[in-house]
Amino acid sequence: MKAPAAPISLAVGAAAWELTGRLADASFFPPLSTVLARLRELAADGLIYASLRDSLVNLALGLAVSLVAGLGIGMAMGRSRKVEAALGVYVYALLTAPSLVFAPVFFALLGAGRASIVAVVVMYAMFVIIVNTASAVQSAPAQLVEMARSYGAGEGQVLLRVVLPAAAPLILAGVRLGVGRAVTGMINGEMFIAVVGLGHVVTEAGGRFDSAGVLAVLLVVIAVALTATALVQAVDRRVTRWVPKTSRGH
Repeated sequence: MKAPAAPISLAVGAAAWELTGRLADASFFPPLSTVLARLRELAADGLIYASLRDSLVNLALGLAVSLVAGLGIGMAMGRSRKVEAALGVYVYALLTAPSLVFAPVFFALLGAGRASIVAVVVMYAMFVIIVNTASAVQSAPAQLVEMARSYGAGEGQVLLRVVLPAAAPLILAGVRLGVGRAVTGMINGEMFIAVVGLGHVVTEAGGRFDSAGVLAVLLVVIAVALTATALVQAVDRRVTRWVPKTSRGH
């Protein structure tokens, strides 16, 4: 019987954290037991639940915009050389630029509210989805596209019945990357804007030199990221169940 790797890895990591924290005996790196006790305190007064709810709303809105725009622009770039030539330079430039530098711009344009945080999430997530979607669409087997055209299929039929099924695994791989970056954008945007969400709690805890509080919120953020990624993987397995496991790359 094969032992589950993930629970064993988590147990080893937790033990290493606890041991290192106790041996270091440093206030800035408390052991895991102290962090969990602080997390229980934050949960008991309701602060962590209210902040988590605000953060999930920011994440969901940012991801929705990123998916709609990212998939749409990516498919357009993948199917049209002219669109790729026109938009590619902007997409690759913004993909490589540090996304957080745009936070002051959004703050000035949209104010200190949810709209600015959602815009930061979109900046983090959308461009990696665009690039992966465009590459996936371009990698669809040309012989299948030509065969579909030879039977009289129009552009819409080629896209829906040939290109998208062939590109689905790579597109969903890009969505998984986008989800991870969206969680990073959520916490960074909330820390910069500092009005709502888990980032607000981290900023306040950091200001009080409450290392246990900062790490407690970090655990919640990691749990959000792992849950969101697991949801995308579940969709991936359902949509691409026809793909052999050896070809999935994960």
